[in-house]
Amino acid sequence: MLFSLTQRALSRWLLSLLCLGLAGSVAAQSAPAAKAAAAPVARRQLAAQRTAAPIKLDGVLDDAAWATAPVTSQFTQFRPHPGPKERLPTEVRVLYDDVALYVSARMVEASPDSIRRELTRRDDIGNTDFFALYLDPYRDHLNGYSFFVLSTGVQVDQRISPANGEDDAWNAVWDSHVAPLPDGKGWAVEMRIPYSAIRFAQAPVQTWGVQFFRQRKKDNQQFFWNEVKPAVDGFVNQWGELTGLENLHPPLRLSLTPYVSSYVNHYPYNEQGKRNMSTSFNAGADIKWGINESFTLDAILIPDFGQTISDNQVLNLSPFEVQYQENRPFFTEGTELFNKGGLFYSRRVGAQPLGFNDAAGNLGKGEAVYQNPGVTRLLNATKVSGRTSKGLGVGVFNAVSAATYAVVQDSTGEQRRNVLTQPLTNYNIVVLDQSLPHNSYVSLINTNVTHFGSTYDANVTAGLFKFADKRNQYALNGQLNYSRRRGTVLNSERPIDDQNGYKYYLNYGKISGNWTWNVDQGIESDSYNPNDLGILFGNNNISQSATVNYNKYEQFGKVNNLSTSLGAYHSLLFKPTMYQDAGLYGSANTTFTRSFLTIGGNVNLDIAKHDYYEPRTFPLGQYYVRVPTSANLGSFISSDYRKKLAYDVNAGVRYYALDERIEGRPRRAGYGLTLSPRYRVNDKLNFRYTFDYSLKVNQIGYVNDGLDANNPLDQPLLATFGSDVLLGRRNVSTFTNTLNANYTFTNRLSLTTRVRHYVSAVRYHDFARLRPGGTEEALPTYTRSHDNSFSAFNVDAALVWWFAPGSQVSLVWKDATSSYLLGNEATPLYFDNLANTANTPHNNNVSIKVLYYLDYLALRPRRG
Repeated sequence: MLFSLTQRALSRWLLSLLCLGLAGSVAAQSAPAAKAAAAPVARRQLAAQRTAAPIKLDGVLDDAAWATAPVTSQFTQFRPHPGPKERLPTEVRVLYDDVALYVSARMVEASPDSIRRELTRRDDIGNTDFFALYLDPYRDHLNGYSFFVLSTGVQVDQRISPANGEDDAWNAVWDSHVAPLPDGKGWAVEMRIPYSAIRFAQAPVQTWGVQFFRQRKKDNQQFFWNEVKPAVDGFVNQWGELTGLENLHPPLRLSLTPYVSSYVNHYPYNEQGKRNMSTSFNAGADIKWGINESFTLDAILIPDFGQTISDNQVLNLSPFEVQYQENRPFFTEGTELFNKGGLFYSRRVGAQPLGFNDAAGNLGKGEAVYQNPGVTRLLNATKVSGRTSKGLGVGVFNAVSAATYAVVQDSTGEQRRNVLTQPLTNYNIVVLDQSLPHNSYVSLINTNVTHFGSTYDANVTAGLFKFADKRNQYALNGQLNYSRRRGTVLNSERPIDDQNGYKYYLNYGKISGNWTWNVDQGIESDSYNPNDLGILFGNNNISQSATVNYNKYEQFGKVNNLSTSLGAYHSLLFKPTMYQDAGLYGSANTTFTRSFLTIGGNVNLDIAKHDYYEPRTFPLGQYYVRVPTSANLGSFISSDYRKKLAYDVNAGVRYYALDERIEGRPRRAGYGLTLSPRYRVNDKLNFRYTFDYSLKVNQIGYVNDGLDANNPLDQPLLATFGSDVLLGRRNVSTFTNTLNANYTFTNRLSLTTRVRHYVSAVRYHDFARLRPGGTEEALPTYTRSHDNSFSAFNVDAALVWWFAPGSQVSLVWKDATSSYLLGNEATPLYFDNLANTANTPHNNNVSIKVLYYLDYLALRPRRG
């Protein structure tokens, strides 16, 4: 009955939302102002001028070539109020020669103290003014490059793509300088973008997409040269054109970045036969080679990722794995093609071995695990990527990890043997991405994981598309995936599960204008599994939703803008087809005109849910945990970051309907609070502290360590429990304290420190037996303690000096420890956990790494 009622109610809601969106679209189309806001802007043009004279890059703009170059100005405001022309002018000129593009910009200001100049590390925009250049050499209106120069001289660069958006992880080697204007009322910048830093076609005469961007932080204003309308879908498609580029020849792009690194590691094992102190020395290189005008090979030989920032470890009570952020540079730079379709979770490469948790199951009598590596060793990784003049993007990724073994020993410690936990493994991705007119594209992606030996192999193929109409008002996009796995489980003859599966997704809606809407529908079959190289938290789903958005970008009353959304969703289990969950959601946020205080809120109603994943039983469908209907209310406040003291506050509360299936069970609830003040001492030193707290009251969940046949308290239940699931009612409290401190000595030298302490404690109140069909049977006599708590502490401090373009020295100190307490040892008290963390052995690691960028074009002998 609940299923049919939910189906009918949600169907009506989805239809109502779609009608609301259509009505809003019709109203918007009938309003001239709304029509103008959503209409594309004509493309401005600027002619680049060839120069034979060398340009002295000092920011002074006194080279004779600048005086004769065509000039452009009249930027249009984008924030906080789209549309007005700039009051203080920006003048831009572009020159070029056989090796580089040169850009100069002159930014007028009311007075010298109007320019914000907070020093930051590379790729970090702080409380600063900036000027930016955007380039789209192929004019596909989807992909591009950006080069920012802050008023302090700090550089920021990005790759722009539909898959990654504005990707800060991409780094290029280019030059820039800033200087004050002669009268002090403003500043100027000169940029030199070598052709080796970008990719473009071979053609006698070329026109590139171009955009210029200025920020005046004093008034929180941003201006574009070619007007960008926020109501128009897309960004690169709203750029202007750079004309007059003649006889450009893509150069030989060949560079080598060798590195050497040394590590000193200390962990107090204090055991006979184990040294507390260890040292290591590493050397390797990153090679970039321009295969032709369009494609680049990027290879890393003998990689070293020991200086990457520590992961944010958490206590995971969910049935799904924790997804960690990728911090390794090779896997974050230039991956826009490989990230299409969401099939590449780069942390799989060099991840925990397949058989890491099974090492203990391969022990003989009297044996114990002596050593069990938690990560596989990456031997090499290679990327080939680029885009042709016809808009075809091609990407090939390949990586190889070494075979990994656990070491087990007998009771005497004299006999040791190796247990394979992961064989030699090859990871491969191939991507074809064709750009189409009208901000559209089609893509084909294949991922493959090959385990050498008898272990299984995995393959996923996907097709993606987006088709927008000529006016860029409506779009249809979708995806179809097929996964295939063949072979046996590691160290066994049992065939792998999930051998064939599929997924599809379709979305249609209005994408431009103040009113937008979309409807979508997707299926993930019960055997779809992309997790060998991708990540999927749960398959076996049928889902659909509808969303309507209304955004007002112009100032009205005392606010600068308004963003709102309203939607509904509904999902089913795919096999067997059974109700899973449904709900409604809405959100709104706005920024006040004078204070630049941003506030927002969200609300959602989750109709009674059947959680088929929490019991950890397969196949899905027989067991599920009933979650009562609940309502969530959240809000946030974010203050003006221009001030020395700024803050962010997030708060939320969720209340559940009373669960009357077990007599006397209290009501569930959830609370969350995040406080994040930041203080800028001066333009070199700043601090940011984040306190995050969550409390889940009377949560019902799977008991992680279940029943133990060797525990006398569990033995009486095992006879009657059978294969049913043990659930517990628990309170889960989590505290996270994070402090970031940054001191920037110059625009090339910075010190960053991050300290994080995480504590999560679980206290159980009572237990129940989960029966098929979601029925719970109370176990009032079961008294075994399953309480647990987890603490993690990390310090990451890095001193980084960019001593030459593309070259750096980094000195890093890392301190890490964690502890997991179970049963009577666990405590829900924060300071008890803090004391336990302090007394747990810490791993300390100090390292120094030197990279030096060698460019073939700079090293080759000059002729004549």
